[in-house]
Amino acid sequence: MTRRPMERIGDLLPEAARRLGLEEELRLARATAAWEAILAERVPAAAGLARLVALTGPEATIATSHPIVAQELRLRERELAEALAAALGGSPAIRFRMTVGGG
Repeated sequence: MTRRPMERIGDLLPEAARRLGLEEELRLARATAAWEAILAERVPAAAGLARLVALTGPEATIATSHPIVAQELRLRERELAEALAAALGGSPAIRFRMTVGGG
């Protein structure tokens, strides 16, 4: 009996997600992790205060309960959108939709 070569689980996830019909959930999870890392690196004061809650086509919906955070992210939207697109493998240009509110 021969053993198959080992594979990284990260390499297996896209196919497993496709088979289970979870491609969009996996895409959102990866985008969320990328968003959190980008914020921590580029806008540390906003880290943990702005969440990526949806990614529909080229539109990323960002939610925050802090108007000042939304303003800062809008001012830096181009930089952050380019970084997010690059982190997602060169996705098409991403634009942000900000939602402010909640608690």
